[in-house]
Amino acid sequence: MSIPNAFYAQSGGVTAVINATACGLIEAARKQPDRIGKVFAGRNGIIGALNEELIDTSFESSEAIAGLRQTPGGAFGSCRYKLKSIEESEQEYRRLIDVFKAHNIRYFFYNGGGDSQDTAHKISQIAEKLGYPLTCVGVPKTVDNDLPFTDSCPGFGSVAKYVAISAREAALDVISMSATSTKVFVLEVMGRHAGWIAAAGGLADEGHNDAPQVILFPEIQFDKQQFLAKVQESVETHGYCCVVASEGIRYADGHFIAEAGRKDAFGHSQLGGVAPALVEMINEGPGYKCHWAVSDYLQRSARHIASAVDVEQAYLLGEKAVELALDGQNAVMPVIVRKSDEPYRWVVDSVSLADVANVEKMMPENFISEDGFSITNACRSYLLPLIQGESYPSYQNGLPNYIGLENRMVEKILAT
Repeated sequence: MSIPNAFYAQSGGVTAVINATACGLIEAARKQPDRIGKVFAGRNGIIGALNEELIDTSFESSEAIAGLRQTPGGAFGSCRYKLKSIEESEQEYRRLIDVFKAHNIRYFFYNGGGDSQDTAHKISQIAEKLGYPLTCVGVPKTVDNDLPFTDSCPGFGSVAKYVAISAREAALDVISMSATSTKVFVLEVMGRHAGWIAAAGGLADEGHNDAPQVILFPEIQFDKQQFLAKVQESVETHGYCCVVASEGIRYADGHFIAEAGRKDAFGHSQLGGVAPALVEMINEGPGYKCHWAVSDYLQRSARHIASAVDVEQAYLLGEKAVELALDGQNAVMPVIVRKSDEPYRWVVDSVSLADVANVEKMMPENFISEDGFSITNACRSYLLPLIQGESYPSYQNGLPNYIGLENRMVEKILAT
C-alpha cells in the first residue's frame, strides 16, 4: 500500500501568521516521509478540494517553505465558503471524499476560524459514514481571537500589537495638532461580536491618562449620548480624544451601527463604516474637528511588526496538528493553554472539534471597565504577553522579502 497523502487548506480571512502555521505543518510532515507521502494544498481553500485543484507542495524547496514563516497573506489562497449541513448537501461532502480517495489523501487539515472548525468536524463525520479512513484535524486561526478553549488564536497577537502601536502613534499626532486643529481621532478595527481587537488598543495607555480615552466594544450596547459625553469630557480634560471602535458595535435593539445590508458567504452581515458614522455624530454634537481611519486589511497583514509570540504559536500549532493526526486523533483541534502570565508560560494541547464548532469566545465581563469605555488590569495582564517580541522578516531593497510559491497543480483524475 502506498504512503498516504495529506490535504491542507486555508480558510476565511487570512492573517500575518497563517503561513507560519502552514510552514510548521509542512515541515513537520516532511520529517515523516514514511508516514506522509505528499502534502497537497487546496487552491483557494476548501474550494480547491471540491474542484480537484490541488497544489503539490513537494515541488517547493525547503527554503521556500521556510520563507512562509515570515510571509503574510495566504500562500495557497483562502476562501469564504461555508459547506451546508450533511443533510442539506451530502453531494458536496461525497465529492470531497471522492477527491481524497482519488489522490490517496488520508489526512485533512483545515486552517481557519469557527466556521472552518465546523466544516472539519462535518467532513470527519461524512468520512466515517462512508467508511473512508480519513483523519481530520482543525487548525486554529482568527484575528478575532474568538475560538473557545484556546487561550489565544494565531493571528490575534500580531493584530493586537499593530492596533496598540497604531493607537499610540496616532495619539501623538493628534496631541501635536489639537490646540488649533484635529481634536478627535477614531480608529475602526475588526471584531464582529467579540471586542478583543478593540481591547488591544487599550494597551497604548500605560496608566498616564494616555490614549485611547474611549474604546467601543461589541459586548457593550452603544449609547450615543453616553459616547458623546465621554468624548466631550476627554477633550475638555486632555485637549483631545482618541477612540478605538470595533466594527461590530450595535445599538440596544441589536442593529449594527455599520450594517451595510449585505451578507457574506457565511451568512454574516457585512460591516464597515463605524468610524465615519461616529465622526458624523461628533460633528452634529460637540462639533470638534475629527479624523478617522479604518485599519481593515492593514491590521491583519502587518507581518513587519508581528508579535514574536504569535509567530511561534502559529508555527507550533501547525506542527502539533501533524503530531495529532499521526497519533490517530481524529476530529480534534490543537489549542494554546496558558500556565502563567508573569512569566508567560504556555503549552499546546488539543480539544474535540465537536466542542469548538460555531462557538464564539466573548470578552469576559471583568476585562471591560465599569463605565464600558476601557480595559481592566485583568485584561491588560491577558493581552500583554501576546504582543511580546519582534519577529522581523528579512529585508531586500528596503522592503520585506516575502516569499512567493510556484503552486504547481496536481493533474486532475476525476470528472469536473
